[in-house]
Amino acid sequence: MLGPRQEAQAGLFYEFSLEDHVPQDHFLRSIDRFIDLSSIRAHLADFYSHTGRRSVDPELLIRMLLVGYCFGIRSEQLLCDEVHLNLAYRWFCRLDLSDRVPDHSTFSKNCLGRFRESELLRHRFETTVACCIAEGLVSGQRMAIGASLIEADANKQNFTPKEDWDAASIDPADASRAVREYLDTLDEAAFGAGSEVQPKFTSHCDPASQWTAARKVPAFFSYSDNYLIADTAYGTGPMLGWLVERKIAPHIPVFDKSGRSDGTWTRADFEWDAENDQYICPEGQELKQFRRNYSDPNRGPTGQGRTKYRALQLTCQACPSKAKCCPNADVRSITREEHEDARQVARYIAKTKQYDISMKLRKKVEMLFAHLKRILGL
Repeated sequence: MLGPRQEAQAGLFYEFSLEDHVPQDHFLRSIDRFIDLSSIRAHLADFYSHTGRRSVDPELLIRMLLVGYCFGIRSEQLLCDEVHLNLAYRWFCRLDLSDRVPDHSTFSKNCLGRFRESELLRHRFETTVACCIAEGLVSGQRMAIGASLIEADANKQNFTPKEDWDAASIDPADASRAVREYLDTLDEAAFGAGSEVQPKFTSHCDPASQWTAARKVPAFFSYSDNYLIADTAYGTGPMLGWLVERKIAPHIPVFDKSGRSDGTWTRADFEWDAENDQYICPEGQELKQFRRNYSDPNRGPTGQGRTKYRALQLTCQACPSKAKCCPNADVRSITREEHEDARQVARYIAKTKQYDISMKLRKKVEMLFAHLKRILGL
């Protein structure tokens, strides 16, 4: 029997519960049970006026941010529309059916205003880490670092060459927010003062971004997002030396090009004699940097932080193992990096079981970047 046509008819009274319409196994329910945003209002109290109309609840805005992150909603206007339509989003944000969702302009104003000035997101991050430590999820004994390029929202045609860029000539009062923030951090070691390298081009709308062609595509402005368990790109001598000097065990693959593909002896086959500043070859012969003392202080490591050790030519020519050592050269030489001791520490660590665990943990950092780019579209 064919039933009647279904037509919407407004009722005089409704009895509706969001709690009953959000499945018990919904993803947001698993998050909600661990979220504690009770400290937000106290943290932001000094950034609100004591007079005027009531503001939008900052906890609501943070919950909306979490929804956007969890479900890859980058647009604030789209996020507001989705929270308005989706029952599970409304439940998570503590909104009833009749409650209004904040306008996207209010959302943007708070994120770029009070939240930024009060460092609320940093406060929430530190609170979350503290909770993880209290629950035993974070030990604080390891730190993983990675880097990935994230394209900046900057016009590639709107820039100034480095020779024409003068930060001192910019009036902060007339500059945009991105330019003002760039000028405020320009002298900090973690930003502009940390390197003597000058960018080739500087974006007018986002000067903190860097001009790069690292992906072997047409150059663009981007950020290097850094997240110490690390990959080989961090295994350089200066980086390892910096870590070892500060008693930090570097669980990092050593960036090493001393290996040979022709089967001859590599640097690893030679024994380092630190007391006499020389290498000992498998045949027991000495490879020295100098055969006599020099008073000239300029003699020694090259400008690239390397020293070269050589055997005597007569010794190499008469050596029975020359074919295994230097078949195409008159004498065997070995280059030693300035931070070779630190590199050797990293090599010893690479032979331990703890290092194998660290390499598995490093993959989680790479997965995080993949999530940011694939799910959030960064």
